[in-house]
Formats: sequence, structure tokens, C-alpha cells
Amino acid sequence: MPVLKSFFKKMAFWLCVIFCLVTFASSTPPDDPVKCKSRNTICTVTNSYGAFPDRSICEAAKVEYPRTEAELVSVVAAATRAGQKMRVVTRYSHSIPKLVCTDVKDGILISTKFLNHVVRTDPKAKTLTVESGVTLRELIEEAAKLELALPYAPYWWGLTVGGMMGTGAHGSSLWGNGSAVHDYVTEISIVSPGSVSDGYVKVRVLSETMNPEGFNAATVSLGVLGVISQVTFKLEPMFKRSLTYVVRNDTDMEDQALTFGRQHEFADLLWLPSQGKVVYRIDDRVPTKVSGDGVFSFFPFRSQVSLIVAFVRSLEESDELSGEANGKCVRARQLSSFLLRIAFGVTNNGFIFTGYPAVGSQDRMMSSGSCLDSHQNGLITACPWDPRIKGQFFHQTTFSVPLARVKAFIKDIKALVKIEPKSLCVLELNNGILMRYVTSSPAFLGKEEKALDFDLTYYRSKDDPLTPRLYEDYIEEIEQMALLKYNALPHWGKNRNIAFDGVIKKYKNANLFLKVKERLDPSGLFSTEWTDQILGLKGNVTVVKQGCALEGLCICSEDSQCAPNKGYLCRPGKVYSAARVCTRVSA
Repeated sequence: MPVLKSFFKKMAFWLCVIFCLVTFASSTPPDDPVKCKSRNTICTVTNSYGAFPDRSICEAAKVEYPRTEAELVSVVAAATRAGQKMRVVTRYSHSIPKLVCTDVKDGILISTKFLNHVVRTDPKAKTLTVESGVTLRELIEEAAKLELALPYAPYWWGLTVGGMMGTGAHGSSLWGNGSAVHDYVTEISIVSPGSVSDGYVKVRVLSETMNPEGFNAATVSLGVLGVISQVTFKLEPMFKRSLTYVVRNDTDMEDQALTFGRQHEFADLLWLPSQGKVVYRIDDRVPTKVSGDGVFSFFPFRSQVSLIVAFVRSLEESDELSGEANGKCVRARQLSSFLLRIAFGVTNNGFIFTGYPAVGSQDRMMSSGSCLDSHQNGLITACPWDPRIKGQFFHQTTFSVPLARVKAFIKDIKALVKIEPKSLCVLELNNGILMRYVTSSPAFLGKEEKALDFDLTYYRSKDDPLTPRLYEDYIEEIEQMALLKYNALPHWGKNRNIAFDGVIKKYKNANLFLKVKERLDPSGLFSTEWTDQILGLKGNVTVVKQGCALEGLCICSEDSQCAPNKGYLCRPGKVYSAARVCTRVSA
């Protein structure tokens, strides 16, 4: 009977893969993150995954949808006059932490959904100015019309310009000014509260040459300085890229990781630790005369059939309930094999993959996210994490380990895998550990030094925050090891609460950022309890209560903060003994 059950699970998995591969070209677009009871009043806001790390529901008195900078100025002026709290929400709201919450019921949400226009172009100067609600996809397309390109960017094109500036979004590169989008910005317009003599609002135009202090604060702002209205990018002439994925054993990966980013301009690594493999992205700039019309259309970012996504989720829930990782490991190997065979969705001509290298222009090889294509089909298909379907629901832990300490960190992870090889199959079901290169930035809250960014995505219970996860102690130990032992910097938009505990102390220019914040918004109208906590101004971002460690709201110090009734107790780490993790203990 168990053999038969395993056969059906395997067969179902491959049916899912086949159906998803030939799925519809379009999907139901994501829902608006803001929901209101009466027109645009009495509202709630969430992120695109339908839940914040603490699963709280954020409320606001109303939402405003300005369509021009003039309308935005009026909104900020009126709210300032009334002393109302304000927060900015983007079109898709992809940040996991509570960056969009006003934290008071009479607060105002300001959406940049309709601030999505090109303001001006200057092909000669190679600059493009856009409003902050423009998505990365739109930015790439507008630059291409001018035969220009943004050199580095995140792989997901559903982010907005304002959102990228708020969280320090980046791609992967040690070349040029590095992979962070904000380091290719030359000018920012920001609308902040003003005095009575200012008419309660002030519009500042900040540039790297004229206002370096304000500019370096605004380039990674966390939304606490006001509303970014317009951004000017310095672009490059359009170029082509040549991409090849190569799979190798991870035996010497800790050494290769130190040099690989210097050898290839757009290098990244995808680590499958339980399989002992690593996928090297050999990705370089080539002359435009090189033939090729390749397209990077990352398969997990394509629309998926909702019923099939639900079935895959059910398999994962079944594995969690059984307490056994064998099923996860089998499907993880199958998924990795499939993605490698289709080159993760890269095509040589926009339709099929015929072999390496895949050569294409920068605008077609940088980012993807076709599941955002806006055609309604009644949720027959959707982005696989859309909260309206039974789909993916996960934690994300993303941090940048200083390059000088990467070798030791990778060795520690390998030591964990050696203790229990199945432990990190839970990551490989979500495409393994993505490792991207970043460099130091002049932004006050940007990266402090050259580093390797580790992106971990793993199962989260959709129904019960007190449900422990398979091998969660291994993931928690990696998380704490990175943040505490190796002094990693957390990604502002992709982490659980514990990543932000005391984080502001890791930034040498934090005081300069807070100085600009006080100047632009002295009454803290764009600040919240949560932003005050992560900026070290008031209280602590951790939440201590029963079961708090299960979802990263705290680091456990006693058994009750795990799930003692389900056999998960607070114990020291296996490799990093200073860690405190929720471990399943046999009776």
C-alpha cells in the first residue's frame, strides 16, 4: 500500500509539471492589496501573499490613489494638516514585513498604483525619469524604447520603482556599482510633510551631487521619509547577455563562491545542499552583434493552473503531517531535474530552449514574471502564491553575508547537512538556496560591504501559526548563524521579525539616516511602531509569547515558545551552539 501511494504521488507530481508547462499564457492578475468597506474608506491592507510575519490585519481610515504629483502633494498636505499617519502601498505589495501598515485605524494609505507614467527621457544623457509606481517591467520596456538598459535589477519584474527604493532591491553582480537598483539613480523627488508656512507639504528634489546626505537616505528609505514621487535613472546603451547554467558537485563551492562573482558579470549560484549540487549561472555581457534572441522567463514566475497548485500544496501538507521528509526529497530531486532540463524557463527564441548558450538583449534576459499578465480568467490560473487560491505559502529568510566570511558560513551549513542529509530538502522544494552577489553602497541603509546574498524560501502553515515545520530547527540555526555569528545584513523586504532585532546597529551611517528622517518628517507621520522598532527608536521588533519562535517572531528561550505539545522543544543548535531553535524531540 505505501508503495502504491508513493507511485500515485510521483505520477501526480509529473502531471502537475506537464500541465504547468503547457498552462495558459496569461493568468488572473493579483488582487489589490488594499480592501475597503465603503469606496476608499474603512480599509485593510496586506501583502501579495495575504499575510504579514505576525499574521496581523493592518487597518486604515482610507486609501488615496493620486494620479499626478500635484494630487499626491494635496493628499500629503491634507493629512499633515490633520496630523494623520501615512504609509505608502505599491501596486502589488510584494514586501513580506509590515512596511505598508499605518498601525493606527485613522491612518491613510497612499497608493502609487496610478503614479505609473514616464516623466521625461534624455537619450543623449542616457537618463530616464519615471513616477514611483512604474513597475520594473515597465521601466525595462521604456528604457528599451530608447535603446538603453538598466544594467542590474531583481529577477522579479513585479516590483515598483518606489518599492525597490524602499527596500534596497537588487540583482546579482560585483561589477560596476554593484547589483542594487538604487545605485543607478541620480535624482529623487520626494513629497514630505511641511510646516504651516510650507502649506503643510514640501517637495524636495534630491540628487547625488547637490544633496548627497538627503539623497543617500532616500535611496533606501523604508518609506519613513515621505512619498517618493519621481526617480531618475542613469542607464547604459542596450547590450546582450550570454547565459549558460552548469551543474557541479558542491564539494568546493565555498571556494568557488569567493571568485565566481568576479569572473562573470551576472553570476549567481543556486545551491541544492541535500543533493550536494550547485547550479552556476555563467552569465556575461557580449557584443550586440552576437546572434540570439533569448528570453529569460523563469518557470516558477509563470502562471500556474490553480487546481494543480492546490494539489501540490496538499502533498506538501501531507508530508508535514506525516513528519517524514522522504516525499519532499523525492519531489525536490524531480523538480530540480525538470527545471534544469528546461533551463529554468530560459528560451533561445522566446518559445523553446534549444541549447546553451542562450543569448539575448538585456531587456529580455534580466527579469520576468509573466503570471502578472492582466487577463481575468476566474482564477483558473494565477501566480502560485496568490492568497485567493490554495497555493504556495511560505516564510522567506534573506540575508547578505560579508564575502570574507562566506567560506566559513557555507562550511557550517554543510556540517548541518552532514548531520541530517534530508534536512534541507524543505528548501529544495522551493528552488534551493539562491545566492546573489552584492557590493557596498553609499545609501545609508544599503549594503555595507561586498557580500553574498542567501535567499531561503520554506514551508509555512497557512491555517495555524502554532504548527511546527519539518526540520525547522535546521533552518532556524542557519538563520541565527548568519545574523548573529556572521553579522549578515537582512533584506529589508524579505524576512521574519527576528532578522530585524537590533539591525540598525549594523549600519555605520544609521545616525545620518535618522538625522535626515527627523528633518524631513519631524512629527513622524510616515513612521509606525514597527519602523520605530527596526530603526532602534522605540521598543523591540520581537514578539515574545507562546509559540513565537515557530514563525520567527522571537528566538526561543523556553519550551513554551516552540510547540511542546507537539514534541518541539527549545534546544541549542547542532553546529552553532549559541543558537536556540525549536527541535523535535523523541519521547
